[in-house]
Amino acid sequence: MKIIILGAGQVGGTLAEHLASEANDITVVDTDGERLRDLGDRLDIRTVQGRGSLPTVLRQAGADDADMLVAVTNSDETNMVACQVAYSLFHTPTKIARVRESAYLTREELFDNDHIPVDVLISPEQVVTNYIKRLIEHPGSLQVIDFAEGKAQLVAVKAYYGGPLVGQQLRQIRAHMPNVDTRVAAIFRRDRPITPRGDTVIEADDEVFFIAAKKDIRAVMGELRRIDETNKRIVIAGGGQIGERLAEAIESRYQVKIIEMNPARCRHLSDTLESTVVLQGSASDKDLMLEENIADADIFLALTNDDEANIMSSLLAKRLGAGKVMTIINNPAYVDLVQGGDIDIAISPQLATIGTLLAHVRRGDIVSVHSLRRGAAEAIEAVAHGDSKSSKVVGKAIEDIALPPGTTIGAIIRDEEVMIAHDATVIESGDHVILFVVDKKQIRDVEKLFHVGLSFF
Repeated sequence: MKIIILGAGQVGGTLAEHLASEANDITVVDTDGERLRDLGDRLDIRTVQGRGSLPTVLRQAGADDADMLVAVTNSDETNMVACQVAYSLFHTPTKIARVRESAYLTREELFDNDHIPVDVLISPEQVVTNYIKRLIEHPGSLQVIDFAEGKAQLVAVKAYYGGPLVGQQLRQIRAHMPNVDTRVAAIFRRDRPITPRGDTVIEADDEVFFIAAKKDIRAVMGELRRIDETNKRIVIAGGGQIGERLAEAIESRYQVKIIEMNPARCRHLSDTLESTVVLQGSASDKDLMLEENIADADIFLALTNDDEANIMSSLLAKRLGAGKVMTIINNPAYVDLVQGGDIDIAISPQLATIGTLLAHVRRGDIVSVHSLRRGAAEAIEAVAHGDSKSSKVVGKAIEDIALPPGTTIGAIIRDEEVMIAHDATVIESGDHVILFVVDKKQIRDVEKLFHVGLSFF
């Protein structure tokens, strides 16, 4: 597939890295020559320096025969104009734009071929807000991913000493929970992936990824670790777009405080939010944190745009007694360094956004793609189409499907029913199939499984 990516920042660079490793023809456009040189040295891609919204620059990047334009620069306006130019002059089939400003996003009628021709809108702030909200709703989780509009969920937890299943084989899950169907999709032990089998023994400190129907998630979590108390008091450092959206989404269910430095922003938040308490000051101010009883907070969230400020305020909050600490880290190099110590969860906006982008770039009917454990593996939701003659999966039992190495099927969602995958389970047309891929080099082969032969048409 020939893809033009506008923007060589964190999102554009990470996307290029994912796609270049899968034999796509990638061109990255940016005004920053140094960023382009860095990407070009690391990846097998073309680079073009210039403003991505200009027709001459797009033509130079190969827009005449590109299959897709992905506009993820820091400017909403540049991204939207680039999609308009790609549509009007080059008839680019698929146009994806990152748009941050909620004033644009709330006017859906703007984005169609008669106005601004954007096929897919990506809002990183909304993606990250939803991601954090799910973590708050599942105390003790490291990652929570929805499939089939939330009917099934994939949850990552750290196995604790004393959990009923710790020290036992995976096949014991059925005996422990006869009325709950679940499947362990992946295990990471000391940063290395382990392929789960029936005789695999869960050890304390393993990161365990399991999938189950949404209603059964809490029961499964209780087998691997002590169930944490329901969250009540939440403190947010940073009243920017993510902080505001998150407070708005959760203030009806939790006691929320926002700490924000900018006086004008504080006034805006006070006028906009209903029950959230807004405090002007720095989350790195020890006296302020003590005054606001940070030790009573169930969760402290550092959501500013400054990685160093987020890390320092998180370390302070943890030291002063905050229950769980979550931190947004924009620099991917920091994520693995800080997570797991005083900082419980490091959230990478880039990785959260990449999954949404990849779902629209994959071949076949791919509904969603999610990075597991900061990109170490992927979870894919694909829809099966066709019949036993035209499809490599429809009409076949899972044990008879030639899955690529390191790939497993975790669950199937059929209409409203969540079916945990077993060897004898037969896939039908229209099923949503949840797959786990440890080796990302196999993703192309996974996509091919869900292509439909010509006999289907």
